[in-house]
Amino acid sequence: MGWRISTPDDARKPARKAVLSHLLGFNARRAYSEWYQPSRRDVGMELKKIAEELVAGCREGRATENLDKLYAEDAVSVEAVDQGNGRETRGLDGIKGKHAWWENAMEVIEAKVSDPMLHGDDRFAVTFEMQGREKESGKVFDMKEVAIYHVANGKIAREEFFYG
Repeated sequence: MGWRISTPDDARKPARKAVLSHLLGFNARRAYSEWYQPSRRDVGMELKKIAEELVAGCREGRATENLDKLYAEDAVSVEAVDQGNGRETRGLDGIKGKHAWWENAMEVIEAKVSDPMLHGDDRFAVTFEMQGREKESGKVFDMKEVAIYHVANGKIAREEFFYG
């Protein structure tokens, strides 16, 4: 028959380390970090923070600045249609290139960014509505899109865009 620590999940973390250290007879930091998996609540809060920071960055003009903070090095960005370079962009540097192209080619006249909509422990969606202007031609356009963001290991690993 086993025993159980009956305290809130956050309070169990130090107790788990102590039990492992006692039973295994060594500093259990590595063993603990490999064994302990965050609770669903911990993962959900991490997802919420990432989603809220992405939305805040978009609303405050910090989207490009947030790339290093929020995206994985090997993140993938998928557009709904091929705009000349393929639909898929791989890697943080490629995604930074997409942002640089947008900032150089387009001017945002007006934009609305929704609050994030969480889906499970690893995804969230954001809707974007904007009016913009192509810098070269001066042509004004309206745009609606839904972005789905997949999060893994505390970073955005994949983004997918759907146009309306």
